[in-house]
Amino acid sequence: MKYLESGYYFDFENEAIQQVIAEFNKASLFDKEKAIGIYTKVRDQWKYDPYSISLSKEKYKASYIAIKESGNCVEKSILLIACLRALGIPARLHLAKVKNHIAVERLTEKFGSNELTPHGMVDVYLDHKWLKLSPAFNKSLCEKLHVEALDFDGEHHAVLQQFNSEGTRFMEYLDDYGSFEDVPLDFMIRKLKEHYPHIFNSDEKRTEFKL
Repeated sequence: MKYLESGYYFDFENEAIQQVIAEFNKASLFDKEKAIGIYTKVRDQWKYDPYSISLSKEKYKASYIAIKESGNCVEKSILLIACLRALGIPARLHLAKVKNHIAVERLTEKFGSNELTPHGMVDVYLDHKWLKLSPAFNKSLCEKLHVEALDFDGEHHAVLQQFNSEGTRFMEYLDDYGSFEDVPLDFMIRKLKEHYPHIFNSDEKRTEFKL
């Protein structure tokens, strides 16, 4: 299956990825156990940071993301996909557009909007069905925002929480761009520039942005 293959972005033969999956790469574990374990690890070990944006192809390689301490939703999804494929579990990238309703002051200041695009998720194939996973928000961030951390049970979708513990709307899906076998960097850059022109309207040939 093509969703098991390595590639430029999902370079799971790299030692950095092999180290991430080492504790789950055991014949004694079922695929469901491996998927739950690596999802939780990627969710929590890499802190969520939407304020660092790169337009550089090499910055979206899973092996590069693995040696960082944080990542945005797309980066964390790429890392999780590479890890799942390395464990023999089919996975692919899923992109969408979402709206954040909590702690939006900095988002609105930096992005000019509380809408985020492209938002990255993971489709994982377990027990003959595709399940959606969103590893973006680490547990410590969820606790700070009074939102339940998004757990994955290996049987149901684990996508962004709609409400926090007080019943206030947290995340809202606005558009679904579908699934991708590989990382569609040109599509992603186009969406960024369409939605946040004030960030990218410089004539400078910048590829890195820290908001």
